[in-house]
Amino acid sequence: MTIAAKDVAQYLKDHPDFFNQYADTLAQITIPDQHGGRAVSITERQIGTLRDQAKRLETKLAELIRFGEENDALSGKAHRLDVALAGAADANSVLRVLYAHLGGDFAVPHVAVRLWNVAGDPSAPEFTPMSVAAHEFAATLKRPYCGVGSGPDVLGWFGERGSHVRSLALVTLRRGPDTFGLLALGSEEPQRFYPEMGTLYLERIGEVAAAALTRTLPPALN
Repeated sequence: MTIAAKDVAQYLKDHPDFFNQYADTLAQITIPDQHGGRAVSITERQIGTLRDQAKRLETKLAELIRFGEENDALSGKAHRLDVALAGAADANSVLRVLYAHLGGDFAVPHVAVRLWNVAGDPSAPEFTPMSVAAHEFAATLKRPYCGVGSGPDVLGWFGERGSHVRSLALVTLRRGPDTFGLLALGSEEPQRFYPEMGTLYLERIGEVAAAALTRTLPPALN
């Protein structure tokens, strides 16, 4: 009678006391070592398996610790930005805080803001008129855009260095349901902002920036 390997495996699972009853059999069984090719006992194989599992768990733990440390660092940067925005007395101060923290603490090399439908200095770059396509793009952006340079007019906001931008994050600024601005972050690194990245902190930055600008900039008079 031919017995399938899976039947043997199932039998041993169903009878965990088998090797207690046949201890000599256990001692006589050897299996090939998956690394060296020599025959080893089941006990040695189990020890090797446990060591491999321990190494994988150590690697996973190190990865989780690294992610946690990165998240803590981002949380600290976001908190410092929140505090600084809360203390900004006027719109110019809000913009200075955004540029200083995003360009400094967050190390984003290119930061630009565009605003509309709010009262402000028309000569300031933040109030430079935008195309209809740019307004429509911002209005339809439900979450931060991350990826290669995209969006009407945006790369030009960074000046001469805009042509060097290889990845971009675009965050809408909203007052209630209405979009009144766009925050653009650019980098020469292609993978600094990528489509699959998490956008939680970008969304929070957009919310606190919009709240600070809403507090300091009245709606434009039509």
